[in-house]
Amino acid sequence: MAASTTGEHQNSDEYSVGICAKDSSGPYDVQMRRRLTHVAQENQIPYKVDTYPFYGSDGSAFLRAGGCVRVGLIGPGLDASHGYERTHRSSLEATVQLALEYVLQADT
Repeated sequence: MAASTTGEHQNSDEYSVGICAKDSSGPYDVQMRRRLTHVAQENQIPYKVDTYPFYGSDGSAFLRAGGCVRVGLIGPGLDASHGYERTHRSSLEATVQLALEYVLQADT
């Protein structure tokens, strides 16, 4: 999980879970993103799909190092990063709910 920073030209907000489609290293696994989006929709979890062109995650680093797994990235939307960070409780709840529902539905 990572924070979904809001800002100019960003789709994220501090009230929903952010689902990252792409970061500075390139796109994340499209099947994983679609599955996360589907789980959010079917469980009425507020979400935003976004790209983060100036951000890189541990998942991206793992793939660059030769890892061979599907990588997806979700996190609470927040107003700032690496300092005074502001979010809303609903964003944290949506992030936890999406992670939980994804794990519970992993066998389906």
